[in-house]
Amino acid sequence: MNTTKDLVLDGVRKYHEEAVADREFVPGVSEVLSSGAVLDAEDRVAMVSAALDLRIAAGASQRRFESEFARRSGVRKAHMTNSGSSANLLAVTALTTEEAGPDRLRAGDEVVTVAAGFPTTVNPILQNGLVPVFVDVDLATYNTTLDRIEAAIGPRTRAVVVAHTLGNPFPVADVAALAADRGLFLVEDNCDAVGSTHRGRLTGTFGQLSTVSFYPAHHLTTGEGGMVLTSDLKLARAVESLRDWGRDCWCEPNETDRCLKRFSYQLGNLPAGYDHKYIFSHVGYNLKATDVQAALGLTQLAKLEGFHAARRRNWKHLRESLDGIPGLLLPEPTPDSDPSWFGFALTVHEDAPYTRKELVDHLEERRIRTRRLFAGNLTRQPAYVGQPHRVVGDLRNSDVVTDRTFWIGCYPGITAPMLDHVVSTVREFTARPATTRRAA
Repeated sequence: MNTTKDLVLDGVRKYHEEAVADREFVPGVSEVLSSGAVLDAEDRVAMVSAALDLRIAAGASQRRFESEFARRSGVRKAHMTNSGSSANLLAVTALTTEEAGPDRLRAGDEVVTVAAGFPTTVNPILQNGLVPVFVDVDLATYNTTLDRIEAAIGPRTRAVVVAHTLGNPFPVADVAALAADRGLFLVEDNCDAVGSTHRGRLTGTFGQLSTVSFYPAHHLTTGEGGMVLTSDLKLARAVESLRDWGRDCWCEPNETDRCLKRFSYQLGNLPAGYDHKYIFSHVGYNLKATDVQAALGLTQLAKLEGFHAARRRNWKHLRESLDGIPGLLLPEPTPDSDPSWFGFALTVHEDAPYTRKELVDHLEERRIRTRRLFAGNLTRQPAYVGQPHRVVGDLRNSDVVTDRTFWIGCYPGITAPMLDHVVSTVREFTARPATTRRAA
């Protein structure tokens, strides 16, 4: 006999079928999104099931999701957070703790990073009293290079924190070797690159720590959410404490004495036997996610390989179909890499007979959604004017990204007819005489 919950969940499946009934794609009328979540009936059921059980805080689903995601990612520990940005904050902050060892990061230390990127890759550097050292990127891969990072290392450099841009790995094997040789920490912002490989190895496994975002734009989603990953158990302990208010105890909130020292421990200047649940060994936060989010993460994780295949297929279709268009610089994968692409970047040449704005306006008018390459050159953003930093080399390509680069979607929700519409729209626009193009 079906329980009331079974009947509710059967109704949820029926509701999903009605809510997402096939809609015909109409070029120029239907939207082609740059990114988005791809959700099916089982995703909806998983979230409703967790909600029906009132699993409103972190719990069993989160722990299972963390364990399965760590296994798939090739690391020992994963800690779920409320966002990828929080994951970055936790990863960098963990390197300032005693668990990071005698070479832990201290206020005033320098961290090499990329000028053309997303703000919350860089923000934790500043938020921890560290100094970002900005380097430029390559316009084929939109990543920085080994020589740029090496040139940026100075007497106070202690770490490298870099993102894999739009799913395309930076030369992480060589950067990791350089970091090890110079005694530097390496943090991989892997938020856009889950499933990408470099030299046959998954990104996110080269540094001491890596981070992932589960925002709907990314490779799998929990709505909001993120993850910090590491194989260093001491750093994992620091991440967990920092995420969970800074407390020293590792018992779950509903557990009484799994640590076996709840009332028999002493730290700091506290009296012996002070409740371990309320001993705080780090200046932390509450950056946890919920079981409802983790339940969605588990059903999304089951579809991840299919998502990767679709991203690679869609990117390849765009790359082959747009090849040879005058005035456009097309992206290239980093050598020895197999990206699970986040987006398809386009840069309009300086001498092109049209501007980035004209092309973007044309695409948007035809309901093809575009995005800038994040913040462009961060040193030109108002939030970073006056912030402590150092620049090594020029940021010429970061300025090109700011002025002439954008990206379009290749996520799994984009169908073949949508891709054909994108390609024909770009080709039709760039083939127009300049006078008619500018008047359109």
